[in-house]
Amino acid sequence: MTAPTTSAPTADQEPGPPGPKDTDDAFDHDRLPAPPGATALLLRSLLAPMKARVTVTTLLLLLQQAAVQAGPLLVAYAIDRAVPAFRDHDNGPLIAVGAGYLLCALASGGLQYAFILASARVNQDVLLDLRGRIFRHAQALSIDFHERYTSGRLISRSTTDVESLRELLSEGLQELVTVILSFLYISALLLWLDLGLGAVAVASFVPLYLLVRVYRQRAGRVYQKRSTAIAAVIVKFVETMNGIRPVRAFRREAANDADFAVLNKRHERVNGDALLEMARYVVGSRLVANVAVAGIVLWGAYRVAQDSLELGVLAAAVLYLRRLYDPIDRLGMFLNSYQSAAASLEKIAGLLAQTPTVPEPSTPRQLPALESSDRPGREVVFEGVSFGYRTGGEVLPRFDLTLPAGQTVAVVGSTGAGKSTLAKLLARFYDPSHGRILLDGVDLRELAMPELRRGVVMVTQEAFLFSGTVAENIAIGRPDAGREEIERAAKAIGAHDFISALPDGYDTDVRKRGGRISAGQRQLVAFARALLADPAVLILDEATSSLDVPGERAVQRAMATVLRGRTAVVIAHRLSTVEIADRVLVMEHGRIVEDGTPAGLVAGTGRFADLHRAWRDSLA
Repeated sequence: MTAPTTSAPTADQEPGPPGPKDTDDAFDHDRLPAPPGATALLLRSLLAPMKARVTVTTLLLLLQQAAVQAGPLLVAYAIDRAVPAFRDHDNGPLIAVGAGYLLCALASGGLQYAFILASARVNQDVLLDLRGRIFRHAQALSIDFHERYTSGRLISRSTTDVESLRELLSEGLQELVTVILSFLYISALLLWLDLGLGAVAVASFVPLYLLVRVYRQRAGRVYQKRSTAIAAVIVKFVETMNGIRPVRAFRREAANDADFAVLNKRHERVNGDALLEMARYVVGSRLVANVAVAGIVLWGAYRVAQDSLELGVLAAAVLYLRRLYDPIDRLGMFLNSYQSAAASLEKIAGLLAQTPTVPEPSTPRQLPALESSDRPGREVVFEGVSFGYRTGGEVLPRFDLTLPAGQTVAVVGSTGAGKSTLAKLLARFYDPSHGRILLDGVDLRELAMPELRRGVVMVTQEAFLFSGTVAENIAIGRPDAGREEIERAAKAIGAHDFISALPDGYDTDVRKRGGRISAGQRQLVAFARALLADPAVLILDEATSSLDVPGERAVQRAMATVLRGRTAVVIAHRLSTVEIADRVLVMEHGRIVEDGTPAGLVAGTGRFADLHRAWRDSLA
C-alpha cells in the first residue's frame, strides 16, 4: 500500500495535516457499536461473582433506610401521644420517644458505615475485573484492530470510561437505591397514616417521573457526545507526546495547539450541554416538589382545623414529604452519573465485543519434530495465497512460493510493493484472504499461538524495547532463560561489550522504548532476543534501514549469526543487506517479478540489476 505524498511546507507555513473539524462526525470514528444486550450482559457478568456480597450490601441498606424512616413516625407519636401524656405528668412515652430516636440514629449510622465498607469492596473488585478484562482483551485483538483503533482510545476506555463507572457504583447507585427505598417506605407509611395524604403524595410522582424520563433521553445523547469528546482529547495528547520529536523538528507546536484548542472547546461545550440539561431537571423537579408540599400542607392544615386529621400525622407527613423530595436533586446527580456511565459502559462493551480476526484454532496441531538441531529451519510454503486489507483492495494477488528449510530469502522492492505485507502474513499478524501458508506442511491457522510464536519470530525496524533491564528485554522470548544463556546470546550477536559498559551492565534499565541506548544497540538487543528465542523461521523487517554505516555493519554481523541454519525472510531496504541472502525476491505492485540468487540477478537486465547499479553508483 503506497503512502500518500505531501508537498513540503514552505518557510511561512506550518507543516502537517489540517486540524480537526469541529463537527460531531469528526469525533465518531472511534465508535465500536455494542451488540444488543451486550452492556447489560457485561454488567451482570461483572456482578455475578459477587452475588452474595451484593445481597449483604443491599440488606444493610434496607435496614439503614428502615432506621432512618422511623424518625417521623416517632415525631408523630410524640406530638399526638407523648406530649399530651407529659402534660398529664406521664414522662414515660416522651422518654421512650427520645430513646427510640437515639437508637434509630445510632443504628442508621452503624449500618451506613457497614454499607459503605461492603459496597466499596464490591465496587473496587468490579473495577479491578473490568480493567483487567480491557487490558487482556486489547492484547488478544489482532494487529489490524490496533492499526485502526488508536492507543489513546484504549487508554480512554480503561481510564476515563472506567472512572465514570466507578462514580456510578460508589455514589450513584446508593443514591438510586436510597430514593427507591425512600419512595416505597414513605409511600406505604403515608398511605397507612392517612389514605388521602398518601394518595396525593404518590400522585405527585407522575410529573416527576415524566421529568426523569425526558431528562434521561436528552442527557443520554449529550453523554455519548461527551465520552467521544474526551476520548478525542486523550488521543490528541497521546499522539502529540508520542511524536514529540517530529513535532519539534517540523514546528508543529502552534498547529497542534490550535487542533487541541478545537478538541478542548468541543469538550467544554458538551460539558456545558450536560450541565444545562441537569439545571432544567433540577428546576423542574423542585417546582413540582414545592407545589406538592405546599398543597398537602394547606389541605392538611384545613383538615386539622376540621378535626379530621391529627396534627402529629400532618407533621409526620410533611417530614416524610421533605425526605421524599429532598433526594430528588440527588436522583438528578445519579441520572447524571448513570448517563455518563451508560455511555462509557457501552463503549467498553463495544470494545470487548470485538473478536480477533486472527483466531486461535479450535483443534490446534503440533509442528513435527526437527530432523536435526544443527538445521533448525523449517520449510515455508505459500499455497494459492492472496490478501487485501479490509480498508482497501487487493494488496497481494494470488501467488505460490516455497522457501526451503534453512534458506535466507531477501525481499526487495519499492515502497508499497507488498514486502511487509508478505512478512506479516508469514508471522500470522493477518490471515490470507485466500489460500494458506504452511510451516513444514502445517497450516499456520492450525497452530496455537504459543506454538506459532516459538516457531516464527519477527524483528522489526523499530526494535521495540520495554521499560526494564537489558537482560529482561533479551529474555522476552524465553522468560525462563538463565543469566548465562542471556549473556551467551549477547556475546554471539556482538552486543556483550556495549552492554557490559552500561552503568549496571545487563541490569541497566533501558527506560521507555529503550531510549537510554542508541538505535543500533537496540537492534542488537533485538537480535540477541531472537537468537535466545531460537525460532525455526526468522523475519527481519528492514532491520537496518534506520542505522548508520557502522551500526549497519554491526547488525549485519549479528544477522549472520542469527540466520545461520534457519529459514529467514529479510525485508531489505538497503541492498547491502541482500549480500547475506541465498535468494532474492523482487516485488512490484504485490507481485513477485524476479526470483533468483543475488549474483544471478545482478548479472541480468531486470529490475534488481537496475536497483543494484543505482545503489553502487550512490556509494561511489
